[in-house]
Amino acid sequence: MYSIMIADDEPMIRKGLQKLIQQSGQPVSSLRLAENGEDALQQIREERPDFLFTDIRMPKLDGLELCRHVSELDPSIHIVVVSGYSDFEYAQKCLSYGVKEYVLKPISKKTVEAALIKLTHLHTLQQSQTFVSVQRLEEWVGAMEDAIWSLDHKGLCSTLNKVQLELQVQRLRLNQWIDVLGEFSALLYKRLLGRDVFSFIEKLDLTGVKNEDEVWSRFAASLEQLFAELKVKRRGKLKDPVEEAKQYIETHLAEEVSLEEVAGRIGLNASYFSQLFKQSTQETFVQYRTRRRMEKAKKLLAQPHYRITDISGEVGYADHPHFTKTFKKHTGLLPSEFRNKLGIE
Repeated sequence: MYSIMIADDEPMIRKGLQKLIQQSGQPVSSLRLAENGEDALQQIREERPDFLFTDIRMPKLDGLELCRHVSELDPSIHIVVVSGYSDFEYAQKCLSYGVKEYVLKPISKKTVEAALIKLTHLHTLQQSQTFVSVQRLEEWVGAMEDAIWSLDHKGLCSTLNKVQLELQVQRLRLNQWIDVLGEFSALLYKRLLGRDVFSFIEKLDLTGVKNEDEVWSRFAASLEQLFAELKVKRRGKLKDPVEEAKQYIETHLAEEVSLEEVAGRIGLNASYFSQLFKQSTQETFVQYRTRRRMEKAKKLLAQPHYRITDISGEVGYADHPHFTKTFKKHTGLLPSEFRNKLGIE
């Protein structure tokens, strides 16, 4: 299935090209329209297409400039320039920007189909090319396996940095990042399971990722989690990390404990722990801690011998006005009003 973008400032040309592409018989998953080069570039930055059909003369950002920007953004996007005979020489300047085909006006069904056949062929060749050799992938996985199995966190970070740098140099597309890192993860788990000591369940989920940074963030976080999981298994402790975090928060409500501190206590990367905690509790770390503080405050307010100013310190608020404001936000009442409702003066 192919994703296609059409950029043309003439509505008739835009709609006509859209119809011809839909009638071509090619499997199209997405067909977006842009009325000028600036609009097209913005849409491409949000979601990159496989193919771009662009007019050469457009307002705001012409086809030549659009081709230049797209080639810098993602050289794997295949571009077709739509131009009239009078613009043909100008359109040829786009050659250095990776233009693969020209469609001359007036546009016909035959020329559009021919262009699409060429593009799909190029796309297939591009997809079939091995952008990371099997040998290199095996080397990366081997280094990561050694680092994780020996609980060498510096080795884990060093291997991650090396892999990220090498992949960035290759300027891969989003789907290629997903393929490479998905394969990396699968091979790593296979090797660790092959040691036949501990059981592991692969947790890398790359569905719905929007860009390369998000792919890398999830991949790196999954390896940090795997590292922490092995560390826990070696200690013989099989506690749920979120439950362990909750217990730690509960016993330190009077202190200003940070997310990073709690993550470190349970052996997880802070970024991954933040995602895991939110997924498990439906609350952020700060929201959960604040809610538990307010619940403890209500219990203490129900005990007459506690002064309100002392209670604020007991639940982690050195600044009494801040405690009062937070309590009212969560309960709709000031601490004194809450106590009065209980019949305590």
